Amino acid sequence: MTTGAVLEQTLAFMQPRFPGQMLDPGDDIFALGFVNSLFAMELVVFVETTFGFTVPNEELRLDNFRTANAVAGLVERSLRAAGAR
Repeated sequence: MTTGAVLEQTLAFMQPRFPGQMLDPGDDIFALGFVNSLFAMELVVFVETTFGFTVPNEELRLDNFRTANAVAGLVERSLRAAGAR
């Protein structure tokens, strides 16, 4: 899966949570103030179900979910690691 496809799907998931604001891949969704703990968990579940892997405990850090770019990086690393096994 390409980075562009991951970004597109991630932004499509995030965008409805930010009415009236167009999200860019580098926007910090936590700093924008619309994210609560429930949405953070929904984002983890979205990543796992959409991209087909379980996020390792050591990757469950806010910095991996702050931006669509960060999510894409997490997905790429995780899929690469799964392919190496």
